[in-house]
Amino acid sequence: MNFKTGDKVVVIAGKDKGKEGIIKKTLKNTNKVVVEGVNIVKKHVKPNGQTAGSIEEMEAPIHASNVMIVDPKTNKRTRIGHTVDKKGKKIRISKKSNESLD
Repeated sequence: MNFKTGDKVVVIAGKDKGKEGIIKKTLKNTNKVVVEGVNIVKKHVKPNGQTAGSIEEMEAPIHASNVMIVDPKTNKRTRIGHTVDKKGKKIRISKKSNESLD
């Protein structure tokens, strides 16, 4: 997966198409990401000794193929490429502006 926590992404498919947000968590096993303010679901919480039961809203994971990274230079969605810098370290770059994402 090419995404990291803290990347700014835009949703390109699904009920939240067009929304932007920051990645809060990546789930590499299932190839999903949790994006801030996207794919909000209601979760029913059972009561226990200290708190009453309630319905909470939370972000659910969305598949990584349904989001694209936002180019830091142009503020438009872009694909991610990889290249090697002068020190020999592999880095992520934006395909549109050739700008580093790391």
